[in-house]
Amino acid sequence: MKPEYLPTSGVSTLENAYKLRLQRKAEGKKIVLTNGCFDLLHAGHVHSLQEASKFGDELWVALNSDSGVKQLKGTSRPIYLEEQRALLLCALSCVKLVFLFDGENLSKEIRALQPDFYVKAGDYSLDNLNKEERSALKDAGSKIEFVSFLKGISTSSTISKICAS
Repeated sequence: MKPEYLPTSGVSTLENAYKLRLQRKAEGKKIVLTNGCFDLLHAGHVHSLQEASKFGDELWVALNSDSGVKQLKGTSRPIYLEEQRALLLCALSCVKLVFLFDGENLSKEIRALQPDFYVKAGDYSLDNLNKEERSALKDAGSKIEFVSFLKGISTSSTISKICAS
């Protein structure tokens, strides 16, 4: 099954994701949600996404918009624009839907979509998960899971290696 997307941008809207969520819920499908910048897609990202997809029937990725990445990572980021990052994510067989979000956290989107599972890489824990997101996940009845993290592989370390060469 190809990822759901808008042909002009390669990414779904939250409104379309919500409509699809209602359909998937009626079909008894379990939706897994994760999020991130995915600024420079690497093996650690792919590993985490593949592992996250095992928790349900479809993995949906909430992708930080370009302005959101700048807020989180600084003015020199993102490396790739949101359309390019969305295209890369959509190309992964484990990802079924990608949508952009602008906010500092994903609580609004979690409340709208009510995923069955919310999955983050092992560099996160309940302690450092955004409190608003945790509250939204609790309200939605979503199970929070963490997947293994490939140590030593990160966007920041990749950028450092490139700059050093």
